[in-house]
Amino acid sequence: MKGVRPVKSRDGVLVVYDERRWSLLREKRSKALAIMKALESAGLESLVIGSVARGDVHEGSDIDVAIPVPVPIFVVELSLEQAGFRIIMKEIVQATPRHTPKAYLYLDDETSIHVPLLPLRELEREFYRFGGALDLKGLEKGLRVCGVNKQLLFIEPVRQGHVEYSVVGREKVVAEKLGVSEDIVKERVAVLTRRSERGRTGVFLKIDLPPEANVEEALMRAARRNPLLRRKIEGWLL
Repeated sequence: MKGVRPVKSRDGVLVVYDERRWSLLREKRSKALAIMKALESAGLESLVIGSVARGDVHEGSDIDVAIPVPVPIFVVELSLEQAGFRIIMKEIVQATPRHTPKAYLYLDDETSIHVPLLPLRELEREFYRFGGALDLKGLEKGLRVCGVNKQLLFIEPVRQGHVEYSVVGREKVVAEKLGVSEDIVKERVAVLTRRSERGRTGVFLKIDLPPEANVEEALMRAARRNPLLRRKIEGWLL
């Protein structure tokens, strides 16, 4: 989050993309498409989220693919490996004790697949739509979707590029446009504003794992040492 500050005041600004930016978007979407097709071959539905879904990519933009429901991690790994992808690192991340722990499978420095290890709460499911989420069919059609970036700018795709404006003070309008609750918009405004004021904040749980590690076993080991995590996953993985 270093260097990214929420924009608290900005009216509608048209951002016109040059050919380099369109080319970069095509490149990142092509990679996301290959990953999502590999997952689909194993019966796994996925979403590309964030700037690749919205279209407002830059050189440093990550390619984030999310599977929105818990599935066995080995099924995800096998589908990726059969398509020629190689996992270089894994993480288990839980933002706070209330949040659902997720597995992150990294293919390279910019590309990751996110998998919840328990069913997501409604507010967590809305997070994907808040940032912009596109399914495989939408990606194949070349659609771009509205969403909010880390600067708290609402991104609305248009033919020339996108129109952007600050979410702050427009929480209700943004929630209606995205089809999410006003609660998720207010939560993200509060979280991102707090991060910009205090610097990067820690997470409740973060476990780095080698590519060959079993994610579910690592989560259970962590739960045996952590009563808050154990309470969260009790009845699911234990």
